[in-house]
Amino acid sequence: QVQLVESGGGLVQAGGSLRLSCTASGLPFNQLPMNWFRRAPGSEREFVATISWSGSVTFYASSVKGRFIISRDNAVNTVYLQMNSLKLEDTAIYYCNAANEHWGQGTQVTVSS
Repeated sequence: QVQLVESGGGLVQAGGSLRLSCTASGLPFNQLPMNWFRRAPGSEREFVATISWSGSVTFYASSVKGRFIISRDNAVNTVYLQMNSLKLEDTAIYYCNAANEHWGQGTQVTVSS
């Protein structure tokens, strides 16, 4: 049974930082690209960042490029999203995704002024 469990969300002031984690089980984590998506209130789910199976290739949405960093540790089946210089518009539920197929339950990130 595939499980993706996100953690690390919370309430943070604008300009602050958070690090999200997503730990996977039940799939060949070290063979799969991993992604982060988010859904803001009243909006569609949108792509945030992706990382190749090896971690050597990453790609970001233009809205987060230069502020967010995606990384992974295949030894512990975990992908991370380091979020810096957070803005009000980063408020959303953040979802971990494996190979565009499996989804976590999401973790809420709220940025306050």
